[in-house]
Parts: sequence; structure tokens; C-alpha cells
Amino acid sequence: MKQPDFSYLIEKTGITFPLIGFYDVPDASLFEPFVESKACIFAYFKKWEKGVSLLLTKEQFGCGGAGSWLCDVRIRTKEQYVKFLADDEGLKANHELMGLWLDNLRPYKQQHPNLVIGPLKAAGYEYLKTITFFVTPDQLSMLMIGAQLNSAPSDPDPVIAPFGSGCMQLISHFKDLNIPQAMIGALDMAMRKYLPPNILAFTVTRPMFEQLCNIDKNSYMEKRFFTESQKSRKEKE
Repeated sequence: MKQPDFSYLIEKTGITFPLIGFYDVPDASLFEPFVESKACIFAYFKKWEKGVSLLLTKEQFGCGGAGSWLCDVRIRTKEQYVKFLADDEGLKANHELMGLWLDNLRPYKQQHPNLVIGPLKAAGYEYLKTITFFVTPDQLSMLMIGAQLNSAPSDPDPVIAPFGSGCMQLISHFKDLNIPQAMIGALDMAMRKYLPPNILAFTVTRPMFEQLCNIDKNSYMEKRFFTESQKSRKEKE
């Protein structure tokens, strides 16, 4: 299984942050150097920029959100979660709505002991679950069009933007990792402080990543709207 070439996609969109993979692996040594998670996973954003990966296990997952939604380890009861998220954080209008939201969530189910989040490594492609682009609004627009390119009205929504924690928006909200789908993320106020203010996340399943990497010079990336948008930005610099 070979990782596709994403160089044209990155060149045309002008994305400067490294692409970040979410891996579920039996052996984490492939991803050295890595650090073990002891905080919000996005607190390691600058580490990712330097080529360092983040390791999570059921024993060492950092914050409780990542433990719950990535490693399926609960550190609170449902009632405690409801009170914390609805009362302390004010994320839903009342306890009932918060409880219903929790009841409809499914955490990611690990296949292997190690979850690794970090810069893409071609040698680990078979263990890659999702890929995250950290993007400006303009770059998000470019990728949004790419995600819609092969989508028919009868297909699952090619792009979703569900409510949830930043780490959930890396993988947990995807109902089927085998279909091409993307998720707009980095919308959780608790983790925004770790990112530059004009940056959002665009996370894709591996099938969607492969579709994006197959975009060529016959696509919208060489057409008028795309080139005019890029030209206007350069003129304003």
C-alpha cells in the first residue's frame, strides 16, 4: 500500500503546515522521534511543525477528552461529563441536550495499542486512518471544492462540520473511515489557543485523501476562479 503523491495539491493550495496523520499502529517505533501525550493533543502543534509525533495509549492519553474519544477510556461518569460540559463549559443549553449528545456519540475503537498523531510517514501508510490539513480560509475553500469534486447527490455528505472537541474532529465523528469524507475541525474553543488565529483544520479519510491527491491540471485548480483568487491575494500583499 503506497502513500499517494500530494505535492501538486500542496503546491497549488500553498499550504505551509505539515500534513498530520492519525495512525493506529502495533509498533510506534516507526514514528520516532515522538513524545507521549500529557496534555491536550493540540498543545503539541509546534512539535508537529518540527517533525515530532505524539503517542497516545490507553495508559497515557493526556487530557480526558482524548482518553474518552480516541482511546475509549472514561475518567468521568456520564453525569459528571454532562455537568462539566453543560454547566462548567456552557456548551449546551441544558443537561438534557448535553446528555442526548453524549448518548449519540461513539468513540474511536483502537485496533492496535498505539495511536500516533504526527507528520505523514510513507512507510506507515497502511496504518493511516485520517489526514489533517491545517489551513487558512482560502485554502479551506480550495480543499472544500476538491472534496466535492467526485461527489454525487446520493453519496454521503463529502464534508461535515459536527460539534465536538478538537480531538473528536480528527477521527471520532467519521462514521465510516472507508468512504471518502472530510471534516472541518479545530472549532473547539478549548484548543484554539494552540493554533495561529487564522488556521482551521480540514481532516479527511484515507479514501478522500487519495481523491484529493488525484486532482490534476485539468481540474478547477487551473481554472479562472482559482487563479483569480490567488492573484488577488498576491496583489494585496
